[in-house]
Amino acid sequence: MEKIHPKKKSNLKVFFSKVKKRPIFTICSLLLIVILFWIFKDLPSPTKLGSSTFPASTLIYDRNGKLLYEIYAEKNRTPVKLQDLPEYLKFATIASEDKNFYKHHGFDFGGILRAAYNIIFRQTLQGGSTITQQLVKNALLEDSNRTLHRKIREAILTWGTEVIYRKDQILEMYLNQAPYGGTAWGIEAAAQTYFNKHAKDLTLAEASLLAGLPASPTYFSPFGAHPELAKERQVRVLQMMLDDGYINEETKKKAEEEKLQYATAKVNIEAPHFVLYVKDLLVKKYGEKTVEQGGLKVTTTLDLDLQDFAQQTVASEVAKLKNLKIQNGAALVTEPKTGEILAMVGSKDYFDNNIDGNVNITTRLRQPGSSIKPLNYALALENKLITPATVINDIPTCFSVPGQKGYCPVNYDGQFHGPTQIRFDLGNSYNIPAVKVLYLNGLENFVTKAREMGISTFKDPKNYGLSLTLGGGEVKMVDMATAFSAFANAGIRQDIWAIKKVEDQHNKVLFEQKEEEGARVLSMETAYLISHILLDNNARTTAFGPSSYLVIKNHPEVSVKTGTTNDLRDNWAIGYSPSRLIAVWVGNNDNTPMSYVASGITGASPIWNKIMTFALKDKKEEWPLKPDGIVGLSVCNLSGLLPNPNQPCQTRFEYFAQDNVPTQTENLKTMIEVDKTTQQIANDKTLPENKEIQEHQVIYDVIGTPFCLDCIFPTESINIDTRIPFSLPTLIQTPSSN
Repeated sequence: MEKIHPKKKSNLKVFFSKVKKRPIFTICSLLLIVILFWIFKDLPSPTKLGSSTFPASTLIYDRNGKLLYEIYAEKNRTPVKLQDLPEYLKFATIASEDKNFYKHHGFDFGGILRAAYNIIFRQTLQGGSTITQQLVKNALLEDSNRTLHRKIREAILTWGTEVIYRKDQILEMYLNQAPYGGTAWGIEAAAQTYFNKHAKDLTLAEASLLAGLPASPTYFSPFGAHPELAKERQVRVLQMMLDDGYINEETKKKAEEEKLQYATAKVNIEAPHFVLYVKDLLVKKYGEKTVEQGGLKVTTTLDLDLQDFAQQTVASEVAKLKNLKIQNGAALVTEPKTGEILAMVGSKDYFDNNIDGNVNITTRLRQPGSSIKPLNYALALENKLITPATVINDIPTCFSVPGQKGYCPVNYDGQFHGPTQIRFDLGNSYNIPAVKVLYLNGLENFVTKAREMGISTFKDPKNYGLSLTLGGGEVKMVDMATAFSAFANAGIRQDIWAIKKVEDQHNKVLFEQKEEEGARVLSMETAYLISHILLDNNARTTAFGPSSYLVIKNHPEVSVKTGTTNDLRDNWAIGYSPSRLIAVWVGNNDNTPMSYVASGITGASPIWNKIMTFALKDKKEEWPLKPDGIVGLSVCNLSGLLPNPNQPCQTRFEYFAQDNVPTQTENLKTMIEVDKTTQQIANDKTLPENKEIQEHQVIYDVIGTPFCLDCIFPTESINIDTRIPFSLPTLIQTPSSN
């Protein structure tokens, strides 16, 4: 044993005596040792840059365990030399990711402040990390959690990398290891994936697009769920290059205007729009790196058999519509009781670049046409302003709007139908009655109710007019499915969802969706009445005929509503039973109008019919559950009022909420002013000498508009001043009744 030198021994005694006298010193020393061990334990060396691997693929399955897509863990990477790449690719990367790359020593505190400013005030995505930091995070650090431990390790490795490597070496390693989306790791793989060319041959336009991808590869990918964002990001990168002096205005403009020719997406993928929708959700929850490399096992709500049938149906039926100048279609199938997405067809062909097929129409803004009307009628039923038998006079009507030309809606068939009851107004999708009901509801109240039911795109009521009930506001198909779920679920709204369970590579459950009852947004009575009207084939026969595509063979219980915009840019069919809800759209992504669509005969309806028939082929009839609060009565065919024993009328049977049934009996005879020269009801333009009080059969509708049954049909529009608040007691002129 080594002998301790007397002097050394005395020093040790001194040390231990200090430890006894200074316990805080001891604790701090031990704590420092623990912290250093905590930081440096298993810390990788910066010399390992370029050799990191990722262990597992993320797998996405349908509800029955069928594989939809494998997000490969293996990198598709082909290293390239920095000197072989075009200069503008290097400049685009530096401008977008780290403008002070050649000036700092691994950390750019000014860049962090700039990123915060741009995110908060300009609402543009800009990272605060330097290229060196990103390289370290991508290549050396497995843990993606933003913890203090990880940040300290990242800082140490960043400093070490800057000491060991030259700037050009760091940039080269970054370009060879940066994630550009999917299996494309590194600029060469990205160039091949997106443009089918070598990185050295990229144009400025192509290089600037690729340089913008690493900030968020899933979000900005031109092959992802939001392909339009790739172009927006490219324009932003070019602007940053201009700001930093790498290019001039003319070069920037030329690059922006260059039409990008993308390669065909070479992926083995089922239900691509749905898979990318799910991937987007996963990235938002777990981060890009975990989704791309974390070996997740994801079980979704999709039914692949139903998905395949829906995809084939959309493709084959849209092909038949070429002569109508219709190029695209989309469909969404959900289970309204739970909100599960069973099928999502974002276009007729995801891989068809000629129609922007990778754009997912089910999540895009489109005008709904008349398919939004059930929400309007539901609000009026809910507030006891109407019943299914309430009369609306479908006659020429103009609504005066301050500072604007009068709004004079017309019906899709170009005709006016006189006194019509709500059941037939909604069933036949007449426009003028729908506008009157919205006037009755109040625009602000309707926007509020629509948002409550799931229409997230309706914002400030000041942005809309009475045309909102005819489809004047843009919506998303996914929101329409949510809103219509309330009709299918007896008033309960179920938000749609796509992911059942997420497990890590060790089969640990990270997330599992629990089925929960949604919020009640309508009474059971209102939901039942709307559903009953929309399944009543008799109520829609005038407009659609008795044998339209709105009738599902062996399933008369299915409710459905169509919608076509006035400019023929969008055509919809949305229908449901208690167990299946299907929304279908046809049109053109670029908003060019169709030449003609007859809802119920052409367009979305045949697609909807085929998918709904397939979805219900193994199911028995499922009629909407009739609540105890619904009663049935016989009412007069013309007025919707109760039969008068002294003046018999032809009747029909109707359902009502028990606290909102008709109480008046029909008595149509009343004294009114008539224009003797036209035999129409007198108006403001009638000369005093031509006015005469006569007895006629008159029906007043719910907003007080009279219609004379035995006069000449009116040709001039009745004007309604929207500046005057609607008041039921003062506007309704109620005829005398027994």
